[in-house]
Amino acid sequence: MSAPINTLPDNVESLRDLAREQGSKIKELEQVLKLQREMIRLLRIAKFGSKSEKLNDAQLQFLDEEPGVHQQEVEDEVKQEKKLRRKKRNPSPGRIELPEHLERIDEIIGCSPDQCRCGQCGGDTHLVGYDQSEVLDVKLAEYFVRVIKREKRACQSCPEAGVLSAAAPGRIMEKGKLSDAFIIDVTLKKYRDHNPLYRQSINLLEDAGVGIHRSTLCGNVMKVGELCAPIAGAMKTELFAGGYIQADETPIGVLSAEVTGKNHKGYMFEYSRPYELVIFEFRMGRGREGPREFLKGFEGQLQCDGYSGYNEFDNEKIQRIGCMAHIRRKFVDAHKVAKNDPRPAQIIAGMKGLYKVEKEAREAGLDAAQRRALRQEKSAELMKTLQAQILELRQAVLPASALGKACSYALNQWQRVSRYLEYGQVEIDNNMCENGIRPLAVGRKNWLHIGGEEAGPKIAGILSIVETCRRLKINVRDYMMDVLPGLAERDQSELPQMTPAAWKARQATA
Repeated sequence: MSAPINTLPDNVESLRDLAREQGSKIKELEQVLKLQREMIRLLRIAKFGSKSEKLNDAQLQFLDEEPGVHQQEVEDEVKQEKKLRRKKRNPSPGRIELPEHLERIDEIIGCSPDQCRCGQCGGDTHLVGYDQSEVLDVKLAEYFVRVIKREKRACQSCPEAGVLSAAAPGRIMEKGKLSDAFIIDVTLKKYRDHNPLYRQSINLLEDAGVGIHRSTLCGNVMKVGELCAPIAGAMKTELFAGGYIQADETPIGVLSAEVTGKNHKGYMFEYSRPYELVIFEFRMGRGREGPREFLKGFEGQLQCDGYSGYNEFDNEKIQRIGCMAHIRRKFVDAHKVAKNDPRPAQIIAGMKGLYKVEKEAREAGLDAAQRRALRQEKSAELMKTLQAQILELRQAVLPASALGKACSYALNQWQRVSRYLEYGQVEIDNNMCENGIRPLAVGRKNWLHIGGEEAGPKIAGILSIVETCRRLKINVRDYMMDVLPGLAERDQSELPQMTPAAWKARQATA
């Protein structure tokens, strides 16, 4: 950037102006370089770093030679990670309690012939007891053929009366070769345990010598989805009745004729209430028409992240609540790219005080009104202090830096996030909703995509049932075995009595 000597002005003032101009350009380039280093570090952390907002030894090796990262910074993070591992270590990892409800099968190990005779007198030794220990064991899944014989009866004196047969029980797949229990097992292995159908088909052949093509398995699983989808629709009334919904969405690949060479990017929206029911809805896109149609008629509090698709839900009927966890993550990212800067850590520490209040309310078992009162007493002032710190910090940092972006995001969302102080039933963040969507993120890495647009709603129905049963602490296998067989022949008006919550209530009063 330096100019040739023969082109420099002779006037001293002109030289000073030129020096100031060059100095300004150098400062601007330094700022650009700093921002690029932050972006490179964030990209490397996103690719190699731990998802729990920490980095382990192996991952930090990727950042060791990174520009802008000091060796001492790397060593400090390694020490912190090792310290956390020591705290989490189980002092007695081998001493687990085996459940009492499991069957006990005795295995007697006899002494050797030498031990059956006395080493001194040569006489026979006598049994005086056992050294006893227990180990958890397992039997391979046992597949068998159930032969169903329905009685046929006729009157020998009245042949004209014909033959009467016992009624066939309702089944998930009428006239199919797979039992209800088998179909439900395959479904749960895929959408709860994330085991894709082609692997299940291979396992069946190798472990049991049973050859069932994955297309056959898929047809039966989709039948389960056809039955689960209407139940999920009936759960919508229960969800709206609570007056509080958390919402989130995640992308999912879809095979589509409209896209060649790659998957279409569909979305699975989740609408749920903490510790209660969950409804997934499949959409081919992320547009706002999805939330608009699903939330039609809802009144209450809607908690979600900053996605603009939810912007219209902030009116006299719906109060949109923000998520503190999303704000915190921005400052965590800023802390990762500038470990020697104490300011992001100070903001994170301020948020920790808010979560301490939530923990206090949770441990005390406070109801909604009591939790609101506690928040007004303790959290409201902490929020004001935290907002003032972020406002002051934004004035001192580059807007395009990671810390500047964190401050801008926080202040843009602050009004919505602060509303949690006014509603005791509302959580401080959307983490519970994200926990419900996380198993789907794990599953799609295994089964890669949805087979087509028409399969999306069926899979959403299965996921809704599986996740709701998990939250309500219902054995999903027992629920499906009781509700799904014969459900296709039931009247639609009976669906509200078939939801997991209604089923659990019946089991409690039975």
